[in-house]
Amino acid sequence: MKKKIQFSLVYRDMWQSSGKFQPRKDQLARIAPVIIDMGCFARVETNGGAFEQVNLLAGENPNEAVRAFCKPFNEAGIKTHMLDRGLNALRMYPVPDDVRAMMYRVKKKQGTDITRIFCGLNDTRNIIPSIGWAKEGGMIPQVALCITNSPVHTVEYYAEVADKVIAAGAQEICLKDMAGIGQPAFLGKLTRTIKEKHPDIIIEYHGHSGPGLSMASILEVCNNGADIIDTAMEPLSWGKVHPDIISVQSMLKNEGFEVADINMNAYMKARSLTQEFIDEWLGYWINPQNKVMSSLLLGCGLPGGMMGSMMADLGGIRATINNLRKKKGEEELSMDDMLVKLFDEVAYVWPRVGYPPLVTPFSQYVKNIALMNLLTMEQGKGRFVMMDDSMWGMILGKSGKIPGTIDPELVELAKKQGREFTDADPHTLLKNNLDEFKKEMDENGWNYGQDDEELFELAMHPEQYRNYKSGQAKKNFLADLQKMKDAKLGANVSPEKLAEFKHAKADAVVAPVKGQLFWEFQGEGECAPAVEPFIGKEYKEGDVFCYIQAPWGEFVPVQADLGGKLVEIGAKQGSHVQKGQTVAWIERNHE
Repeated sequence: MKKKIQFSLVYRDMWQSSGKFQPRKDQLARIAPVIIDMGCFARVETNGGAFEQVNLLAGENPNEAVRAFCKPFNEAGIKTHMLDRGLNALRMYPVPDDVRAMMYRVKKKQGTDITRIFCGLNDTRNIIPSIGWAKEGGMIPQVALCITNSPVHTVEYYAEVADKVIAAGAQEICLKDMAGIGQPAFLGKLTRTIKEKHPDIIIEYHGHSGPGLSMASILEVCNNGADIIDTAMEPLSWGKVHPDIISVQSMLKNEGFEVADINMNAYMKARSLTQEFIDEWLGYWINPQNKVMSSLLLGCGLPGGMMGSMMADLGGIRATINNLRKKKGEEELSMDDMLVKLFDEVAYVWPRVGYPPLVTPFSQYVKNIALMNLLTMEQGKGRFVMMDDSMWGMILGKSGKIPGTIDPELVELAKKQGREFTDADPHTLLKNNLDEFKKEMDENGWNYGQDDEELFELAMHPEQYRNYKSGQAKKNFLADLQKMKDAKLGANVSPEKLAEFKHAKADAVVAPVKGQLFWEFQGEGECAPAVEPFIGKEYKEGDVFCYIQAPWGEFVPVQADLGGKLVEIGAKQGSHVQKGQTVAWIERNHE
């Protein structure tokens, strides 16, 4: 008999890799005992990443959801773990030190045992502070190595990162194969290299199924010393998600490893409950393509969870490109043509921006650069014409050290635009701001919550939390849900229904010219549309809301007027709008 292999159920990530929203508190409380009854899981992923943001967007309190989900596992002795984006903590943009430190105290009190800390660039400067804060808060710090394939990302490269974080106090290492493109033999060699030098360090493997390599990778890492394997379960397993526990358990048992048995009656009940959650409302945000594997992902290295939003973006750009080609007398491109072009352009852009591992948010940035390059090249303007501050921030080093070398063309372009590169430690560029949020809580008469968890929520997700507290998030969510249901039934949504509470105090954002609409580049997660703003986003007076490409080719910025909170979007990426057409409603912040 070979060594014992344990399993973790990534129930939170199953949903994130499939669609936009997460189960409610009551649903999580219902399924937790059934997951325990399955008897095969030593760990369960209970929160992290976009979990809290999507709860707030649905008008739900994420702190209550985390406590309700963790409690049964804590009582059963099953460890809980969460995903932590290092410098970005639980959101898409950087978080000051005082808020990051607070997170570990709050999450441990809520019942989370292990934090999986990762940096999309594998920059240890973004990881090591979190290791210390996690230990101070009583959590087990696990550090994730973001796996990708490039000339830079060798076994020696990853082993050196592992050495540094283990020396800094990491108690576990996760091989985070977020796109499922890690080559099995490479992963096996990396596992063995780390284990030989650090035999007491637990190694956990997390691999998505998208390109189809994950089962071979699991076998390789286990045969080379891995201890824990992340798995999923039906009806969300496979596709762009993770391998199913039944298949993983069967393969490893046949290989001679000691593995836990599965209570199949409980599995079928958990499967049924998960399907019930999908049928009730979550299924409306699940892209059917996320149930399909695609070997095309091997070439571009993009995470499978991005495919749905990427195809929507590609469709919008395709219409514009085909209009340009038609005027030039050239043949129109199909979606397959566009997909191949985009993947080829990603392959062109990626090494030139220094091989950042394609994980949130850098996967969105690289994809957006490639997407805009396709458009501007078709216009005869060349590459790297349309890049926002977020994309430049990655290139300039503001998010951390790029693993490779920035192309001289981009270095020269940055100089021309007056942009400066930096090698500063990213977290030192941020000012502590917890006191500002305490002041806001006090002025509003808001309770800090048990173990200060409500204060933490405001500090971590300020825009979404304010929208949640006002009750607007719930109204927006219910309206969006009804819209999705009506669309599925083929019915038209009554504008009056949405206008009743969305337009009463909101100002219309109108198109100043006719043309094709493109959102400001931002990205709110791998499964939500990467370039579309989220409901509840706050704008200042004069901020750019979107761009419209006029018939003469110019991209005209559309301002958010007097600013405020986005309550409705009235046009889709790539859609054609008329001059004077309402593209959004923004509710002013009244004194």
